[in-house]
Amino acid sequence: MRLATFAAGALFASPVLAQTPVLTVYTYDSFVSEWGPGPAVEAAFEATCGCDLRFVAAGDGAALLARVRLEGARTEADVVLGLDTNLTAAAAESALFQPVSVEAAFDLPVAWEDDLFVPYDWGYFAFVHDTTRLPEPPGSFEELAASDVKVIIQDPRSSTPGLGLLLWVEAAYGERAGEIWRALADNIVTVTPGWSEAYGMFLNGEADMVLSYTTSPAYHLIAENDATKAAARFSEGHYLQVEVAGMIASTQEPELARAFLDFMVSDAFQSVIPTTNWMYPAVMPEAGLPAGFETLMVPDRALLLPPGEAAAARDRAIETWRTALSR
Repeated sequence: MRLATFAAGALFASPVLAQTPVLTVYTYDSFVSEWGPGPAVEAAFEATCGCDLRFVAAGDGAALLARVRLEGARTEADVVLGLDTNLTAAAAESALFQPVSVEAAFDLPVAWEDDLFVPYDWGYFAFVHDTTRLPEPPGSFEELAASDVKVIIQDPRSSTPGLGLLLWVEAAYGERAGEIWRALADNIVTVTPGWSEAYGMFLNGEADMVLSYTTSPAYHLIAENDATKAAARFSEGHYLQVEVAGMIASTQEPELARAFLDFMVSDAFQSVIPTTNWMYPAVMPEAGLPAGFETLMVPDRALLLPPGEAAAARDRAIETWRTALSR
């Protein structure tokens, strides 16, 4: 009787013991949208991991770090995907991430030596315009400031493109950054929390240009057969963004988290980045880049502050920007 009772209890408990493990990945809104990489990545990873991959949208990129800092070791995240090199120094100082090691032949414009974060894509910030409405865009920040062209940008406190723009101006102009922002103030229609809102407003005709990426026109060309969108070439050069993911130190699923980061640099993940996240992949896909990417503007000069310098410049750059726009 005791054996029968035990067997029945074990049989009853087996579904609990065999519960599917869950991997929770915090990321930004556009990544998990129906047109973003999220759905394809989720399906491909779940086909190999025997797990439930759950993406949690947490606003735009810069909001991710704020959220995990607030949650601390109690965070439900196992992996955070969507930080960039302007935030990695601050993320490292939080002590919320643990070292990871992946084997990949990265195809990046810079050498990669960070053992806390793994890159998954990259691109250059740029102001995108519609060539039918603005056939001759400004060719520099100073030309933009001297024009009546209207732009939409993103908030640097919540958005990685917004922060990238501030560091772009810092890298290009240094001590003149405040002067440039004061001159640009009347060109700015609005400042949105994230990229999605800003780009949507631009497409609705609410501004002449929007802060985005040199790769953004590829979406319109490939997905919509629309060649009217272009990235303006700025003579100062363009600021580089490398997007990364990191593993939370307190994760209860360390093996799954490592497996996801390994998967992230695989061809199954990297091959969907160009036509879903509309960025350059961190590892060149086996099939190469899609047709249309060869038409994109390539900056004459790449600008990038090292992570430590970016972290040191962040608060100063935000205060300079706020002061200039509040006048």
